[in-house]
Amino acid sequence: MANAKDRIVRLATVQMTCSENQTENIEKAIAKVRHASTLGANIVCLQELFNAPYPCQSEDHDRFEWAESIPGPTSQAMSDVAKECAVVVTGSIFERRAHGLYHNTAVVYDTDGAQVGFYRKMHIPDDPLYYEKFYFTPGDTGFTVAKTKFGAIGVGVCWDQWYPEAARLFAMRGAEILLYPTAIGWSVADKPLYGRSQHEAWETMMRSHAIANGVFVGAANRVGVENSIEFWGASFVFDPAGNLLHRASHSDEEIVLVECNLNQIDTQRTHWPFLRDRRIDAYGDLTKRWID
Repeated sequence: MANAKDRIVRLATVQMTCSENQTENIEKAIAKVRHASTLGANIVCLQELFNAPYPCQSEDHDRFEWAESIPGPTSQAMSDVAKECAVVVTGSIFERRAHGLYHNTAVVYDTDGAQVGFYRKMHIPDDPLYYEKFYFTPGDTGFTVAKTKFGAIGVGVCWDQWYPEAARLFAMRGAEILLYPTAIGWSVADKPLYGRSQHEAWETMMRSHAIANGVFVGAANRVGVENSIEFWGASFVFDPAGNLLHRASHSDEEIVLVECNLNQIDTQRTHWPFLRDRRIDAYGDLTKRWID
């Protein structure tokens, strides 16, 4: 039985497939939020760029037509469903900021539909099938934290999730939950040889963020095959001790729904006082690219 003083928050991460029809993708995502709400979710995280197929498998100027301003149709739909269902909603959008200036941007809407979080993806990859530098300018918002009715949330986007510095800064700004809208998967050529190790590296990295910072960490990943990528789904949530609370399948659309007792954060940080014992006087070199 929960203690009366416990801060219980029900967190949902949504993984789904995407079609070429942006309107259909938005409608599907909104239906998933509504469904998560009926299951008791307080916070719902949608995947990276959930309103369209992942655009960055090639360098294609026509893909810029998928971008939109914020506010815009996708963000408005997120705001509307947040208010309708009285839930917190987040996810990332292909943002058109100005002519020739685009970002991969996460927004957070509180239970009244108000925008309380805005974060532009800081780390932009450039790898085979992930040509994001062609599309996205690195973020300039810093590692912002959204103060919502159900807790403080730091929302990074995909490649951000590999950087312990980013997770630490979210936590230092008060985030109790780190959420990462994600689009990660296997290439057809790489999966047989590297598939297991790639997936395990992803989970291990995210689990380490939970442990090192004493926070809940969740990822909402895409699922399904889009051209040359098989998105591996497996959306999950870890608690502040690094325990896996739930993991979705690799192949199916699914809502991960878990209970998070936010009071566990203080207990974990008291017993594993990493923040207390940090040698902030000795970390100046972290701002350098390399130490020769």
